Amino acid sequence: MVSVVILGAGGRMGAALVGLIQSFKNLTLAAAVEQPGHPSVGIDSGMASGHQPNGVKVSDDLEAAIAAADVVVDFTFHTVIPTTAALVKKHNKAYVLGTTGLSTEELAVVESASKTVPVMMAPNMSLGVNLLLNLVKQAAAVLNEGYDVEIVEMHHRHKKDAPSGTALALAKAAAAGRGVDLDSVICYGREGITGERNRETIAVHAVRGGDVVGDHTVIFAADGERVEITHKASSRDCLANGALRAAEWIVSREPGFHSMRDMLGL
Repeated sequence: MVSVVILGAGGRMGAALVGLIQSFKNLTLAAAVEQPGHPSVGIDSGMASGHQPNGVKVSDDLEAAIAAADVVVDFTFHTVIPTTAALVKKHNKAYVLGTTGLSTEELAVVESASKTVPVMMAPNMSLGVNLLLNLVKQAAAVLNEGYDVEIVEMHHRHKKDAPSGTALALAKAAAAGRGVDLDSVICYGREGITGERNRETIAVHAVRGGDVVGDHTVIFAADGERVEITHKASSRDCLANGALRAAEWIVSREPGFHSMRDMLGL
């Protein structure tokens, strides 16, 4: 049995994880953590997340929770990642990180931890999205010259970063398929008199509104035809399912960075 600590248990993803973990026969919830002062602290994490009571109260003691589990599942905020990654390294725990928007300095702390413990870091842990990444890379290799690449993503009004980490991963997949450096061809939205589109551009557009969990479409547009590859998440359960499957898988891996595609054999 693999014991799991869920960080950000009072958030939208945390609630999905707390609810879904009970369906995994090989996983047990060792702890659920929120930041000090969060209204869910001290409350049964099942009830706090809108599910049946599970006997695990939400705690604000990050280090004690990490020390008590085999694997840490983290969907919090990028500014707290350095503290968490340092504790993961200190206590030698496997780490599943779904938080996006990390700075170079924050990522460096995670990279340091990966030299000691296995780390699964993915911008999107949906199994469907990770298949999509492979499909986009293949499509970009085939639909090369003559096809314009545009990526459109939409998320709920509360999302703090833009574009989404998944949209950036899709842009990287398209660039890899074409054998180009993404930084040299990427475009983030458009405004004003932009002139004609550069044929090499890979453009990313972010839309925010309502309660959309996450929609991503990659468009390959040419004269006379258009190919669109789309993934739509109607529930956070698809993300939680992938993250918990990753938690099962990562505990037996060697130190270093691992991807969802490694887990899926893609």
